[in-house]
Amino acid sequence: MKNIFRTNVFAALFGCSLFSCQQEISPPKPPNILLIVADDLGYADLGSFGGDIDTHNLDELANKGIRFSRFHSSPLCATSRAMFLTGNNNHVAGMGIQGRREGVEGYEGFLSERIITIPQLLQTKGYHTYMAGKWHLGAEPEHHPGNKGFEKFFITPQGGANHYNNFGILPQAPISKYYENGTEAEWPEGAYSTDFYTDKLIEYIGSNAEDGKPFFTFAAYTTPHWPLQVDEKYWKKYEGRYDAGYEELKRQRFESLKKAGMIPKDALLPPSHPNVKAWDSLSPEEQKMEARKMELYAGMVDNLDYNIGRLIQYLKEIGEYENTLIVFMSDNGAAAEDFYYVEGFKELIRENHTDAYADMGKPNSFISYGPQWAEAGSSPFKYYKGFTTEGGMNVPMIISGPGVENKGSINDSFLTLLDLAPTFYEVADAAYPVEWNGKAVKPLLGASLLPVLTGEKQAIHAEDYVFGMELNGYALLRKGTWKLLNTKRPFELKNFELYNLETDLSEQQDLKEAKPEKYQELLLEWDKFSKQVGIVSPSPKQGEEIK
Repeated sequence: MKNIFRTNVFAALFGCSLFSCQQEISPPKPPNILLIVADDLGYADLGSFGGDIDTHNLDELANKGIRFSRFHSSPLCATSRAMFLTGNNNHVAGMGIQGRREGVEGYEGFLSERIITIPQLLQTKGYHTYMAGKWHLGAEPEHHPGNKGFEKFFITPQGGANHYNNFGILPQAPISKYYENGTEAEWPEGAYSTDFYTDKLIEYIGSNAEDGKPFFTFAAYTTPHWPLQVDEKYWKKYEGRYDAGYEELKRQRFESLKKAGMIPKDALLPPSHPNVKAWDSLSPEEQKMEARKMELYAGMVDNLDYNIGRLIQYLKEIGEYENTLIVFMSDNGAAAEDFYYVEGFKELIRENHTDAYADMGKPNSFISYGPQWAEAGSSPFKYYKGFTTEGGMNVPMIISGPGVENKGSINDSFLTLLDLAPTFYEVADAAYPVEWNGKAVKPLLGASLLPVLTGEKQAIHAEDYVFGMELNGYALLRKGTWKLLNTKRPFELKNFELYNLETDLSEQQDLKEAKPEKYQELLLEWDKFSKQVGIVSPSPKQGEEIK
């Protein structure tokens, strides 16, 4: 049965009948895999999802593939990367929190030896492995991509960087460092991050294009992550579009998402976060500056789409497009941070940056669009990046390529970033081992998406499937349509709320009093899950050791 199943999968992937595939003595090489990850992209930004930004390359990818409306990441960048590159929980992978905690298992701040990464396992099946962009899974060279399965890479190890130069924007990195293939590298003078990372990916793919081997390429873009910087030609086309303000954009996108089929017709628009000021309370000068923020953000997404188009065009030129499974996603919800005004961050940032209106978008500018625009980006969900609410974790995903049926459709089933690794392994016919380098590794927690991609099934997870997440006290647990949610710190069990996302997508009706049996059922699941993955509560502080 296993061989028959693999033959059927192969037939679906390569567009041949079961009979004709069986006549082939040696099939073509396995599909290439291109994983494209946007940094802090909002759910409602893409045109195919109902957004207003020009994303025609991604929209075309959606037309030829499947849009996933209930795909879930983690709430923050590093934890998401740890999870989708390993197919395991962030604590198991070593990222119990975004940062390093000395001597605390699950909080190492770099990828642990309890897991295997996608590129490590795919290398055993003959895949070339490349990446360019943001690593964020260990700043020290011994924890860089070269020691986790990537053959060629150009990275920033930190969580954020200036898009044009090496001016530091994070206290732990006064000068942003870059590394290529294990050696410290210089940032090219005047290069723009998304353009340059695309150049590198094309260079890496082309370096071995003639040897007949498949590739796994991770496009780890740092856009549209703050600071909001992009060439004028990209943001000028959006000038004046957002003058009505962030509350109006949130309402507009809420309605356009309904028209696009991404949310139910009876969905409710959640109220704004308490930190968001009413648009009408701003002065004309403040409104002018706010509108420019969103114009810059839109320009960055526009440029991202342009560069994705460059990748696609290159794959077509070398004859690999038809044999490349392309996955596009965001690493978490839209970002609300604005560190230009935050103690501990602003001191370094202001050494080389300004927030002056005349300079907005330039290399010397540091602008973030804050919770006000992030809520428009996360419409129709509650809150944004950092929270375990739907706004922090329900992100856009598009999959296109060989074997993907039901082109142009929308899949509404519950999926998570844990499902990507099993999918890639099945595509590559790579068996996940119980040991790696002589050490036991934890089993995968997700499931392969191939039955959904090939049209065999509409969902891969049963109603009793449990998905949990904890990050510095914020937590959730999903079972079917039911969700435990905590957004209070420090973490206490009594603060868990209960929501039924089938009827309350915006998480407005806490049902723990009305549904006590369901609440207790999920609390028991939480107890099992937290012990399984090794959650420490309260979360350990920097440098703290737990004996």
